[in-house]
Amino acid sequence: MDIKRYVKVQLALNQMTMAQLADKMSDISGKVYTRDSLNGKFYRESLSVKELELIAKILDFTIEYKSKFV
Repeated sequence: MDIKRYVKVQLALNQMTMAQLADKMSDISGKVYTRDSLNGKFYRESLSVKELELIAKILDFTIEYKSKFV
């Protein structure tokens, strides 16, 4: 599952829209996010790790980083 689909599932589970997520991201980060800007980042695959971590915090999920060499 790609990250956009995963985030959309998490949005549904949290009964939140992409616009509401963008508003919360703007409030927390001080940067301006809109529904369209987030959709564009997902489409272009240009979402930063920091932005993804912020989304995870808002939607209450964790990101796990693993080394394939362990």
